[in-house]
Amino acid sequence: MLTVGPSLDLYWETSGNPEGIPVLYLHGGPGGILRPGYRRHFDPSKYLIIGLQQRGAGRSTPADASPERLVEGTDTARLVADIEVVREHLGIDSWLVSGISWGCTLAFHYALGHRDRVRGLVLVAVTTTSPDEVDWITEGVGMIYPEAWQQLAATVAAHSDWAPGKGRLVDAVAQIMLTADAEVRTEMALAWMDWEQTHIQIGLPVDQLRPAKVGDEPIAQQMAFTTLVSHYWSRHAALDPQWLPDGPLLGRLAALEGLPLCMVHGRRDISGPVAVPWAVKAELPEAQLHVVEAEGHGGEHMMELWCRATDSFAASGDFQLGPA
Repeated sequence: MLTVGPSLDLYWETSGNPEGIPVLYLHGGPGGILRPGYRRHFDPSKYLIIGLQQRGAGRSTPADASPERLVEGTDTARLVADIEVVREHLGIDSWLVSGISWGCTLAFHYALGHRDRVRGLVLVAVTTTSPDEVDWITEGVGMIYPEAWQQLAATVAAHSDWAPGKGRLVDAVAQIMLTADAEVRTEMALAWMDWEQTHIQIGLPVDQLRPAKVGDEPIAQQMAFTTLVSHYWSRHAALDPQWLPDGPLLGRLAALEGLPLCMVHGRRDISGPVAVPWAVKAELPEAQLHVVEAEGHGGEHMMELWCRATDSFAASGDFQLGPA
């Protein structure tokens, strides 16, 4: 645990070769947790593998499972600063940065702010958390899964003055998670997690989708996730200067020209369409983009390409996976 503020501690862990290439893994969310499977994507004989639990969730404390515990300064700029604190604490000069989903957004922000500390980026299920992406994942995907979205919308409408066509659903969810009582917040969190489980499992029949249940993961964890993801997504889409003082990522990424970048994305990723990494590559033409046709927001072949990318970087300091 690393103390970064009054009663605020970040969980971090290392594994692999203490003398190896430092690599930082950034998990998804916002509000996700650091799961041990991430280590499988880095050869432990070649890498010093660093896992960081982002503030407000998982083993970092406090977890934002209730409004009164929402950490002041829980914003993108603070997450980037946390990464730097951990790097300095570990005495690492520079590292390879790897992320998945929301972790890609955070990796881009970190690289833009600390280019000299980043050796390269390897990103899977790429997001930039733009307003369009937020609106798509919270409302647009409802065109594909109207049954699931209507259930989510009904829960939101029951506990707020939101209605379809009246404001943004994610703003209403954020307000509920910050102001409602524990019973309502629990109901909202479970409804949100059901929605998440639906659209990230694209390809399975609707009647085979695994619903979110209290017993699947601790309810406090599900509440923390819903609190944080709505908290971040609501403010990103508003382009609040406190959150994104330099503006959205797209339009600024050319500043990373020359930095090794490998992106792996699923064609069937309905949660984050392939148009997102395609837009990144338009700004960084030398970046490698590998689209896996048969997979979505993760998959076996995508994980294999992730390993191949980190193996090639360990061998050459670049990504040698063939043409983009």
